[in-house]
Amino acid sequence: MIPALTTALSFILYHGYDGTEGVTGFPNIGTYLIFGVILVPVYVMVAAWFIGQPRDSKTGLLGVSYLVGITAQMWIGMFILTVIIGVVFYGGLPEPLGAPGP
Repeated sequence: MIPALTTALSFILYHGYDGTEGVTGFPNIGTYLIFGVILVPVYVMVAAWFIGQPRDSKTGLLGVSYLVGITAQMWIGMFILTVIIGVVFYGGLPEPLGAPGP
């Protein structure tokens, strides 16, 4: 009775889309799409700061430090939010911090 109920609830809540089955979080197809395709203009911009004319390494390093700071701020904030959502709505810490799922 319980496994059938769990399967039915999983289908209702997730519409048949279960977890990544062994691959948690980072190395999915979306990661390669974001870092390999979407961020190409950012890569070109950063490269232009150092190989373009006029060249100013001090300003280029300042820009890179801003990008790293903004990215770290977003990732750390989303990590904290993910932990809070996991504890409040799912009753425990997310998988890298807590016990693995079923």
